[in-house]
Amino acid sequence: MKFSFVTLFPSLIKGYFSDSILARAIDKKLIEVEYLNPRDYTLNKHGKVDEPMIGGGAGMLMTPQPLFDSIKAIKSVSDKIHVVVATPVGKPFRQNDAKRLAQKEHVVFVSGRYEGIDERFIEEVADELFSIGDFILTGGELASMVMCDAIARNVNGVLGNSDSLSVESFEASALEAPSFSKPKIYNEIGVPSELLKGNHAKISDLKNAMAKCKTKYFRPDMHKQL
Repeated sequence: MKFSFVTLFPSLIKGYFSDSILARAIDKKLIEVEYLNPRDYTLNKHGKVDEPMIGGGAGMLMTPQPLFDSIKAIKSVSDKIHVVVATPVGKPFRQNDAKRLAQKEHVVFVSGRYEGIDERFIEEVADELFSIGDFILTGGELASMVMCDAIARNVNGVLGNSDSLSVESFEASALEAPSFSKPKIYNEIGVPSELLKGNHAKISDLKNAMAKCKTKYFRPDMHKQL
């Protein structure tokens, strides 16, 4: 699977893919990542990619031409692309979106800067608009990385143990149950005794009960659906 990042600041993103699971996925050619800077495609002789907003307004806006030409460059070598724009006005990004997009051949993330992106580009090019929360970031790079990480780990082979996906939060209607590691007692705090007895059926029942309690406490909106 291929990911393309259209961003004015590729260096903000590149480091995230240099270590751990995603770096290994790149080495194994399970995923591919590329970066395109709209400045490389602008026709402005000064390298500008922003202009004042028509009709007035605070700040500058990313102008459409460099963005359109960035996507044109991607399409020249890959015709099956799915363009995603991170924006506060988009629909909330969920785990089901990550799983669905992991089935795509090529996802392109377009990161806005300044006061955003010219609406004509969004209307003509974007396949989906997503928000990662009700807050404002200085640019779309962080949101794009969040979504890419969530998508990539659902690509077959990226996780060493694919079974771990099935027990994570949001895979079912409840959050993931609390987890414990060795030692059995730390700072005089133990773990639930049932986890130590080896009865897998009872352990499963306990984890389900703990997951429901955790969901009720942290996400009462989800608990109502249990």
